[in-house]
Amino acid sequence: MKKQIKQFFNIAKPSFIAVAIGLFMGFLVMLAFNPAQSVPAFFQLLLGGLNQGSSGIGNTLYGAAPIILTGLAVAFAFKTGLFNIGASGQMMIGAYIAIHIGVLWDLPAGIHVFVALLGGIFGGVLWGLVIGLLKALRNVNEVVTSIMMNYIAANLLIILIKNNVYNADAARSQSILETAILPSLGLFPNSTANIGFGIALLVAILTHILVHKTTLGFELRATGFSKDAAMYAGMNTKKNITVSFAIAGGFAGLAGSVAYLVAGKTISIAYTIFVEGFDGISVALLGLGEPIGALFAGLFLSHLRQGGFYMQIYGFVPQVVDIIVSVIIYVSAISAVIPKLLNLFKKKKSEVQS
Repeated sequence: MKKQIKQFFNIAKPSFIAVAIGLFMGFLVMLAFNPAQSVPAFFQLLLGGLNQGSSGIGNTLYGAAPIILTGLAVAFAFKTGLFNIGASGQMMIGAYIAIHIGVLWDLPAGIHVFVALLGGIFGGVLWGLVIGLLKALRNVNEVVTSIMMNYIAANLLIILIKNNVYNADAARSQSILETAILPSLGLFPNSTANIGFGIALLVAILTHILVHKTTLGFELRATGFSKDAAMYAGMNTKKNITVSFAIAGGFAGLAGSVAYLVAGKTISIAYTIFVEGFDGISVALLGLGEPIGALFAGLFLSHLRQGGFYMQIYGFVPQVVDIIVSVIIYVSAISAVIPKLLNLFKKKKSEVQS
């Protein structure tokens, strides 16, 4: 047991260091702008969702669900050696299809919300599939196509809302029917918590099993580790790349469903990119590219964002959290690269000496 705990901390050490440096830099920024209020505000930030007891915890879980799922969308693609920066666009398409079904389809309670969730997954799969096919068949860089697909999704979202589910009085999409609303958790009164977090938790566990315990997961990881070696071993790398992006897109589409199958939650027709998709990159990096890591990183990020909201009572804006998250991303990326550079340096040094 002690050996396993020690191994866990050795693996997670880069993430802990990144979080510590990010929080320290955030505190320095707060100290520079308002020294008198920086200490109590910083403790408010650290308390996060715990500030308001059970309601704050519930709101943290609600906010964590889509972030965890977009984190899984990015982390899953990592396993195949791919960088899915298109989770935002996949989430947008998934969110629209979920809202379309939630507004226009008349289905019985229970069935309606389930169909809307599946619709969101389908939308994300479709959007991710385009990127995967371009990468697999034409070797088009997935970063470029992911970014392009994000902007296409953002503009297409406005067109689809205006033509199908538009509420002209509010310049937003219509509210979904009551039968399409995700059930509340009920454990956290006066909060927005619903079964979305339970869905995200289940998906994270199933993804871990898929990646580490199945033949498909082995093939995806083998393709990510060495595409040429995987091809030599008889694996269909083109299929693996396509499947990887389709599954990753499904996670992001599900994030869109979970985020918007909520009472009163609508999408504005103002041009925007869903920020949760980019939060997913932070979550995947902080979670070391692992599904379970993405689960805890998503909870942590949502916890921080709740703290940023409550920090406003001391005169600080919530965007301080964005600074902290940005620093965490940079440090995580650097901490991942430095050991590889050191190993490469040691290898070359040993070759020269021999």
